[in-house]
Amino acid sequence: MRIVVDVSPLALPRTGIGNYVRGMVGGLAAASGDEHQVVAFSATGLPGRRRIEAALAGLALERRLAVLPYARGLRSLWSRAGWPPVERLAGRLDVFHFSDWMYPAQRGGLRATTIHDLVPLRFPEWTEPQTRRMHGAKYENARRTCGLVVANSEFTARDIVERLGVPEERVRIAYPGIDPLFGPDGGRSERGCPYVLTVSTLEPRKNLGTLVAAFLLLRSRRPELELVIAGAGRAEPAAPGVVYAGFVPDEELARLYRGAAAFAYPSRFEGFGIPVVEALASGVPAVVSAHPSLDEAAGSAALRADPESPEAWSDALERALEAGDDVRARGIEQAARFTWEACGQAVLHGYLTFYPSGTSSTKRES
Repeated sequence: MRIVVDVSPLALPRTGIGNYVRGMVGGLAAASGDEHQVVAFSATGLPGRRRIEAALAGLALERRLAVLPYARGLRSLWSRAGWPPVERLAGRLDVFHFSDWMYPAQRGGLRATTIHDLVPLRFPEWTEPQTRRMHGAKYENARRTCGLVVANSEFTARDIVERLGVPEERVRIAYPGIDPLFGPDGGRSERGCPYVLTVSTLEPRKNLGTLVAAFLLLRSRRPELELVIAGAGRAEPAAPGVVYAGFVPDEELARLYRGAAAFAYPSRFEGFGIPVVEALASGVPAVVSAHPSLDEAAGSAALRADPESPEAWSDALERALEAGDDVRARGIEQAARFTWEACGQAVLHGYLTFYPSGTSSTKRES
């Protein structure tokens, strides 16, 4: 098979979805070996192409990276217009796996996509209008045209079936993996004091307010502590001891994980929760939101706390700070379940299950 995967999200600095795309395509290339051809496809601007090339460095796959002016607007127009078919730029294909960024039509072959969560549908108040429009259109296109829909967790798979109406037999789960650099061995960040780490954006669902309130309760008992917030953009500290580290490259993030006294993830809702697995793999005692969307990532290896209770979080973080080696070992064991090789194998198995039977679902889109 010739498998074309849209890697457009790699045109921006990588966060959760970009990391999944890069890991999935790498795992897919490894699973395909010499039997199937994997093609990384994108329609992006010149800076985006450079980022994609850097992200894909070292992966044995073909690149079809079209450089377009005003790429963002053209991708949106291309998706809505339904013409020209993606084969015009990507070449012949047996499978087309599109991303969150665009859903162009295709002439034939299996049509597939990954849905990471249904936050814009379930919680529109947490998302920007443009995000709701973009994802809403993608969800509807996926429901109507895809022979295969990949979910990144069982929780999200149930959501796709129940809320989007995608037939259960068309949904497959491909758990994310983590980069091998996230592990217990290696350099550690030295900040001159013990710190609790979280990896987050400023989205309301990430629930930083509860964590900051919990940290202040904890700091009244442990004044030497800092709370380091990685990935949330640069801002003035909201409270004593709170440090916004901004976007952190993976190499430095790995050092931050290993140096942390505890890890906190208070999100109200996730599709999976990759930072939880990264922290557990790094041997850090973790406190994770008790919302069921995080059950699969956390397993039984993390402490859980009510995402709406600062008091519960403060107490759980206190316990995490006192955790022993057995807790760290359980976290490393839990994280070992999630690899990009397994992700790629699951996606490839989905393609093989539905190709060529999924071709009829795409013909009306071309």
